[in-house]
Amino acid sequence: MPIPPVTKQKQRTNLSPPLQTPPETERNGGETALEPSSPTWAPHASHCAATSDPPTAEPSGTFTSSLAPSSPPLVRLKIPRRSSHRHRKPHRRTRQIGEAKKPHRREEAEEKARKEGAYVHRRRERMYFRPPPKGPEWAGGDAEAGMAAAARPLYPMMLESPQLRWAFIRKVYTILSIQMLLTIAVASVVVFVRPVALFFVSTPAGFALYIFLIILPFIVLCPLYYYYQRHPVNLLLLALFTVAISFAVGLTCAFTKGEVILESAILTAVVVVSLTAYTFWAARRGHDFSFLGPFLFAAVMILMVFALIQIFFPLGRISLMIYGGLAALVFCGYIVYDTDNLIKRYSYDEYVWAAVALYLDVINLFLSLLTLFRASDS
Repeated sequence: MPIPPVTKQKQRTNLSPPLQTPPETERNGGETALEPSSPTWAPHASHCAATSDPPTAEPSGTFTSSLAPSSPPLVRLKIPRRSSHRHRKPHRRTRQIGEAKKPHRREEAEEKARKEGAYVHRRRERMYFRPPPKGPEWAGGDAEAGMAAAARPLYPMMLESPQLRWAFIRKVYTILSIQMLLTIAVASVVVFVRPVALFFVSTPAGFALYIFLIILPFIVLCPLYYYYQRHPVNLLLLALFTVAISFAVGLTCAFTKGEVILESAILTAVVVVSLTAYTFWAARRGHDFSFLGPFLFAAVMILMVFALIQIFFPLGRISLMIYGGLAALVFCGYIVYDTDNLIKRYSYDEYVWAAVALYLDVINLFLSLLTLFRASDS
């Protein structure tokens, strides 16, 4: 006998299919019986024989009866439950770049993002960048303009944070400014207090002290090389180094005309500011001045030999002018070279060495111009 179709009802927890109510039921003593005309609901005889207990109504809604033993048994239909997929939480949408397995592609994507002025952050071999805000609100105001300038890279292919490099540069130039003020103060005392200059020149003790002050900077550089990262010690050694050089500068200026000193000081300030601005401008456009190092070192060696010859065998006023002009050109190159190193190569712990390099460049440029103008004036 065919099984009647089952109507689609609400799914129950025990997975039993809903059944239709049998037609024309009779209730005798609380027991449900079916008419002989509807044998669909009668179990098979084998089922009655296999079970000794009388069939009872199942709680799921199936009906059994002892009538019509030749009828087929009830078949429980199992409706398969639909597979419920686990829904993942949507991730926060971020602009992702460079999620590549090859490292060179990841580096290219990272460099492209940095050129656009974005902040790149690596996290589990995935790189995300936060683009800088655009629009009129970003361009308005001095604070916003300063932040935008600080966020721009100082040179192409810059992998470090521009803000950290700018903080390092400000620290170095602050130390350099303090050194220059200390040099001006000490040199002014030596120049304007005449007994001090006469003591260094006219007395044997003063002359010996003058020689010691000339050698002292080279002595201080040795411990400064080992303690440049130890905070209180490196600044004390740097101050001692600056004072020793300031006395030598003061004694040189003590026997020079005031007009020559003023001309040399003004020209030195103009040249230093101009070359520093040019180096920052050139570095931002991709120029590199690291190739100047060997040539400048060779030029300094030649100048030192020329100075020794000039001490033992004076060559006259023309030779002094040539020496002063060549030395000024060499130390102009050193200003560009050391400023380029300040922008690109010095680490954040080497602020003392960066300040010492720039300080020596400025002082040597001033002394070279002083030699040139003094020789031409005499």
